[in-house]
Amino acid sequence: MNKHLNELIELAKNDQAIDSYTPQLEAADKKVARVQKKIDAAQGELDELTTAITDNEEKVKGFEEQLTLLNEQLTLNAKKLKDITTEKEMKALSLEEDIAKEKMTFANEEIERLQGINETKTSLLDEASEKVKTLTVDFDAINKEVSAEKAEIEKSKGELFVKREELSRNLEQKVLSFYEKIRIWAGNTAVVPVKKQACYGCYMKLNDKTYSEV
Repeated sequence: MNKHLNELIELAKNDQAIDSYTPQLEAADKKVARVQKKIDAAQGELDELTTAITDNEEKVKGFEEQLTLLNEQLTLNAKKLKDITTEKEMKALSLEEDIAKEKMTFANEEIERLQGINETKTSLLDEASEKVKTLTVDFDAINKEVSAEKAEIEKSKGELFVKREELSRNLEQKVLSFYEKIRIWAGNTAVVPVKKQACYGCYMKLNDKTYSEV
């Protein structure tokens, strides 16, 4: 086996070693992403509950303002009662009072209903908030662990890149250029063994002429 081929094989093996870290880095990133996804979901639930509670509080406030106005209307009607002189006026005032009382009943029922909903949602809000806190603690721990893992990988890759530079300098530039071009599309199968007249990159049998050239 000639010198250039030996150097090329060594360079190819070094490149394979560099690329072998890619799945580990991807797995580490996925580990962090999984926890982040859980945090995002929990935070989304928390935000949704907060918005719903705020909306209900605004509705309660609206009904309370309506009750104030209706109470004022009933007080005013009580004063008008003294000045009524006809049955028609009495019926109109009575109808007004009935409508006002119905509205007050509805407003009170809605206030009670909305406050009940908010009581439940506030309990869920506390749970969601606690969940976000717990997941954030988990995320920080996992992120720290993954950062250390990735730093170790990058250190190992750095050493391999230094070795690659050295191997590339020693390799004939025409051979290196040809290898780099093939590697763009062939990846780590740019340099593969040939056994029993078969290519172990494409798994095809080589004809006698090609095999003798190899």
